[in-house]
Amino acid sequence: APHPTWRPPRVAGGRGPRPLPGSLWSRGRAGFEHPWRARGGPGAAALAADTSNDGDMPPTAAAVAVGAHLLGFSDEILLHILSHVPSTDLVLNVRRTCRKLAVLCLDKSLTHTVLLQKDYEASEDKVKQLVKEIGREIQQLNMAGCYWLSGATIEHVARCRSLVKVNLSGCHLTSLRLSKMLSALQHLRSLAIDVSPGFDAGQLSGECKATLSRVRELKQTLYTPSYGVVPCCTSLEKLLLYFEILDRTREGAILSGQLMVGQSNVPHYQNLRVFYARLAPGYINQEVVRLYLAVLSDRTPENLHAFLISVPGSFAESGATKNLLDSMARNVALDALQLPKSWLNGSSLLQHMKFNNPFYFSFSRCTLSGGHLIQRVIDGAKELRSLASLNLSGCVHCLSPDSLLRKAEDDIDSGILETLVASCRNLRHLNLSAAHHHSSEGPGRHLCQLLARLRHLRSLSLPVCSVADSAPRSDRVPKVRIGVQSCPNPFSGQAGPQPSSVFWSLLKNVPFLERLELIGSNFSSAMPRNEPAIRNSLPPCSRAQNVGDSEVAAIGQLAFLRHLTLAQLPSILTGSGLVSIGLQCQQLQSLSLANLGMMGKVVYMSALSDMLKHCKRLKDLRLEQPYFSANAQFFQALSQCSALQRLCLVSRSGTLQPEAVLAFMARCLHVVVCHMFTGESLATCKSLQQSLLRSFQAERPALNVVIFPLLHEGLTNVIRDVPMVHLDEITLFKSRVAEEPPNLWW
Repeated sequence: APHPTWRPPRVAGGRGPRPLPGSLWSRGRAGFEHPWRARGGPGAAALAADTSNDGDMPPTAAAVAVGAHLLGFSDEILLHILSHVPSTDLVLNVRRTCRKLAVLCLDKSLTHTVLLQKDYEASEDKVKQLVKEIGREIQQLNMAGCYWLSGATIEHVARCRSLVKVNLSGCHLTSLRLSKMLSALQHLRSLAIDVSPGFDAGQLSGECKATLSRVRELKQTLYTPSYGVVPCCTSLEKLLLYFEILDRTREGAILSGQLMVGQSNVPHYQNLRVFYARLAPGYINQEVVRLYLAVLSDRTPENLHAFLISVPGSFAESGATKNLLDSMARNVALDALQLPKSWLNGSSLLQHMKFNNPFYFSFSRCTLSGGHLIQRVIDGAKELRSLASLNLSGCVHCLSPDSLLRKAEDDIDSGILETLVASCRNLRHLNLSAAHHHSSEGPGRHLCQLLARLRHLRSLSLPVCSVADSAPRSDRVPKVRIGVQSCPNPFSGQAGPQPSSVFWSLLKNVPFLERLELIGSNFSSAMPRNEPAIRNSLPPCSRAQNVGDSEVAAIGQLAFLRHLTLAQLPSILTGSGLVSIGLQCQQLQSLSLANLGMMGKVVYMSALSDMLKHCKRLKDLRLEQPYFSANAQFFQALSQCSALQRLCLVSRSGTLQPEAVLAFMARCLHVVVCHMFTGESLATCKSLQQSLLRSFQAERPALNVVIFPLLHEGLTNVIRDVPMVHLDEITLFKSRVAEEPPNLWW
């Protein structure tokens, strides 16, 4: 079956000149690579051939033929191609190429929605010029994570007077600038902003509050105890709250949620349909979210259909939250649910909750047993065709009938998993990580064999031990000749019988998988949030010893794979499976590798170098490995990842070569994030960081460099300055499958 994403045919032709300096032709608006590339190529030659005769040299016959081929496409196809070009490039560069593209680039389908998120080459001048030329046409604007743009530039958004939806999360905005901007946006219905220290709702003008009163969707990231603009939004239907408040200020003062008392009026929740809150670690975030929940406990909105609270660690249930849950059980039917584990553990809440057409459930870290899952959530094997996303990460007992009698390492009850699969056959996102899900022997009873029936899966997270065969197979024992270095390359395309492992069969049956995570049950990153680095880690599960290079090579079957995470695989001997992934997974955009092979030695460096040569679309690379040597060989291989934008290296007792890092940054022109936490001295780290900023900051406005000793006591203070978009997506390790409901915001 063809993949649902259509890709236009490639055209043949010679190299051509780059249209304009600073062009972003090779980067798509939605993450796809464009058919023509930044430094010349078929598309550039074609467009150059079609321009007016103001050049010194006439176009070649081949270029004319290519131009006729490209511009001979229908407008519909050309518009689809142009939809993958960044907006700044589209309006400021491509539009000036020829008369036909000048018209198409201003088509409403391209100018109504402008995405500047992760357009790292969108400088201050480009953004201002973009707004000047098409500002009146823009109805949806996404500037999330544009931390490098000044507040004065962000203020130009006020000129986009037709805006209905705008995302300014991660942008620099004061209360006064926000007030001035929102006062001009009378059609706004959807808003995303940050609330930083110094925010004062009293500075919001009457016109601004009038705009906020019409806003129906609000996403608010809090860096200080505050209600933000929530009390002004009297028509709210969707409220997303991200609590990123640190317990202490930079000066060491302890914060308190009591600062919010009397700060503003009570939030208006009467029309609320979606309530979502995600908390970073820290008691202050829990204290503040309780103030938001207090209003809900008094009167539960009648139309509420999604209630989600994501809290790391424990979050004690209070009298107000108990009243809220009781009211929800009586008065509403939900479509999406996530609650803190302490609210669910040992309670009969799920038994009384009513669900309509649920599309998302998260029971992460709960002690929910498989029996309760089937009886109370699936309602005794009721068919849930609407369920698209299910997060059971850390639910160690969710595949066993009784949580009280089972040990974590005991085999799962395949009957429970079979019932789950049969009832939720349309699942697209499934997370079973952070638990020991061991399968017993018997035909058709293995976890991988049962999951293979979920043909609609697009993202999957599994513990490493869960994909091991039920019992070690004799054909898996490697034969090693003394004195001969072997580097097996399974599935290299040679003729022969296909592998027979259950994991290989699973991946064969879910060919459209786009995100895959294999994470050791006992894995914990050396770099947790808001805490000192972890010096010791738990040993891997014994069954994980049966998962090695051949299982990793099986991942090469996933032709549409875009995001891959491999963590705590102790039996990686050479890393040869990585080469298979690099060769066959040509759509791979993000790669996270952690603790592969033996901890005292990096055994896969050669294979990783070979893999990186083939990863032409790789944008994000995160490596966490003790004793990793970031030397010239590594950076030489990494330099061949021409699309790379973000790099994060975490290595206890690791080393780096400053000259190699500088040479790598000079070769890879799109890299804007360079985070390295190793065993090098503070002086070495500071010197390298200053050299990188001095050399590349001017030409890369979004450049973010953090070089720091991993075990240094000041690491927490350094981390707090990392832009949230990078901290959340690449610097910190976490499972991302079914982390949030699909299409939660943009």
